[in-house]
Amino acid sequence: MKKYFFVSTLLVLVFSCKYVTKKEAGALTVNPYAYAIQKKITASNGAVVSAHPLASIVGTEILKQGGNAFDAAIATQLALAVVYPGAGNIGGGGFMVARTNNGENIAIDYREKAPGKASRDMYLDSAGNPLLDKSQNGHLAAGVPGTVAGLFAAMQYAKLPFKQLIQPAIELAQNGFALTEAEAASLNSIQADLKALNTQPNAFQKQTAWKAGDTLLQKDLALTLTRIRDEGKKGFYEGETAKLIVEEMKRANGIISPEDLKNYEAAERNPVVFNYKDYQIISMPLPSSGGIIIQQCLRMIEDKNIGAMGFHSAAAMQLMIEAERRSYADRAEYMGDADFVKVPVKTLVSDAYTKERMKDFIPGKAGSSQQTKAGTTGKESEETTHLSIVDKWGNMVAVTTTLNGGYGSRTVVGGAGFFLNNEMDDFSVKPGVPNMYGALGTEANAIQPGKRMLSSMTPTIVLKHNQPFIVVGTPGGTTIPTSVFQSILNVTEFGLNAEDAVNKPKFHHQWMPDVVYVERDFPLPVIDSLKAMGYTIEQRGQIGRTELIRIHKGSTDSAYTFEAIADKRGDDDAEAY
Repeated sequence: MKKYFFVSTLLVLVFSCKYVTKKEAGALTVNPYAYAIQKKITASNGAVVSAHPLASIVGTEILKQGGNAFDAAIATQLALAVVYPGAGNIGGGGFMVARTNNGENIAIDYREKAPGKASRDMYLDSAGNPLLDKSQNGHLAAGVPGTVAGLFAAMQYAKLPFKQLIQPAIELAQNGFALTEAEAASLNSIQADLKALNTQPNAFQKQTAWKAGDTLLQKDLALTLTRIRDEGKKGFYEGETAKLIVEEMKRANGIISPEDLKNYEAAERNPVVFNYKDYQIISMPLPSSGGIIIQQCLRMIEDKNIGAMGFHSAAAMQLMIEAERRSYADRAEYMGDADFVKVPVKTLVSDAYTKERMKDFIPGKAGSSQQTKAGTTGKESEETTHLSIVDKWGNMVAVTTTLNGGYGSRTVVGGAGFFLNNEMDDFSVKPGVPNMYGALGTEANAIQPGKRMLSSMTPTIVLKHNQPFIVVGTPGGTTIPTSVFQSILNVTEFGLNAEDAVNKPKFHHQWMPDVVYVERDFPLPVIDSLKAMGYTIEQRGQIGRTELIRIHKGSTDSAYTFEAIADKRGDDDAEAY
C-alpha cells in the first residue's frame, strides 16, 4: 500500500500544502486531496488515533483550537462518518469510555436498538430455519441508529460549540476528499450489493471502477450533517432526515418507524472498573460483553506469573486461550442487554467464580469446548472502527463505533447519504445458530422491541498507580475483547513498547468454534507447540486495527508525553501536537 495518496500530479508541491489557511472557527484545516498516513508520533499537548488520517487530523485540529478530548472525539467521529463510510457512521451506534482529568469515569451507550415492530422470531421461516440473509443484508437488518444521540450525550463534557465540531465533516462531505487505495478497492468490492440492496442511486455507486485519488463527493450527507448542525439531535431523529429514513424503510419492507427514531436515547452507564495488579482498568459494561470478558480473562490469569512465561511463548498463549475459552462460553450463555434480562455480572467477575472456572486448566494440554461449557452461577467483515484520544489536561476518551458488517446493511438512506447498520444480526436470531461472527447466544440476547443487541466493542482505559497510562480499542467483531486483552498484557506483562504492542501478530479464541485463529505472520514454532498440545490452529487475515496511546508521566502531576500508535493493518493514522 502506498504511503501517500494524491490527486494532483504536482507531488512535491502538494505535500507542502497539508494544512491550508484557517477560514473560520471549525472550518476544515487540512487539504482533503493531499494527506499523509502517519503510524507513530510522540507529543505533549494531545493525540488522536483513528482509522483515517483526515479524521485524526480533524480531531487534532480541534485540540489545537482549545477543545478537550471530548470535543476531539465528537469531531473525529463526525469526520469518520464522511471519510470512512465502511464503518464510520451516523447510521449505526457505539460506545464511549472516558476518564476526566478530575477522576470521573464515564461510559456512554449509544448502541442501536431493535425497532418497535421487531419480534423474537422475525428472521425465522415457517419451519423455524434462520433467514440470515435478512438479518445481515438490506433494510430489515437495520436497528435504530444511536450515533447522533451519543454525540450529543457527550457534549456535556465538551468545551466548544457543536457547530464548530461538525463543520469539518460538512466540508469533507460537500467538497469531497481523495480516496486511498484501500478505500477504492473496498468500494469496488460492494458494487453488486449496492445495486441489489438500494432503492435509489447514491454517492458510492460508480459505473467504472473507483481508484486511488478519486474524489468521493457526498452532497446528500452534507445536507444531513447540516441539518444536525442547525437543529441538533432533532435534525436527525425528527424532521427531514427522519422522514427520509422512514421513506427508505417503506420502499423495501424495513420496520424503523418515526416513533423509533424520536424515542431513541443514549444511556449513561456505570463503566466496568477493576484492578489488575498495579493497574486499574476502565471499560464498557453491558450491552457490551467486552468489559466483562476482559475482567474475567485478567482475573483468570492474575495468580499466574504470565510475564515470566514470555511474549508469544506457548505457555503464555495457552493460559490466555483457556481464559478466553471460558469467558466466551459465559458470553454465549448469560450476556445480553441488562435493561431487559438479568445477567449475573457480579458472579461472573468474582474471584471465587473465575478461580473455579480455571480449576480444570492443565498446562501443556489443550482444553475442549465440548467439555468446557458456561459456568454455573445459581466469517465476515469486521468493520467496526475505534478512536483513542488524550488531551493536555489529562482527559482520556476511547470510542468504538460500528455499522456491524462492512458498510452495515449496504443500504444507503435515499436523499440522506449514509449507510444503515445491520446490527440486528448481533441478536441471537435463534439459540444455537451462530451470527456472522460465529458467536452463539441464548434467550438472554433474543430480539425484543427497544432492546439493545449484545456487542463485543471494548473501548478501554488503563491507569497505572491512578495515573493515565493507556487508551486502547479496536474493531474486529468478536475478536475485539481478545485483541484488547492481548494489547494490555503486551505492555503491562510482556514489556513491549507501544508500537510492538499494537503491531505484533495477534491470535483469537472464542469458545465456539473450537479453533485458535492466528494472523498469517504468526511465528511458526509457536504454532507447532500449540498443535502439539492438541489445539486446532487456523491462519486467517488481519485481526483488528488497534489504536493505542501510551501516556508517559512527566515531572509534575499535570505533565504528560503521549505516544500515539496507529495499527499497521490499515489506513489508520496517529496525529498529535
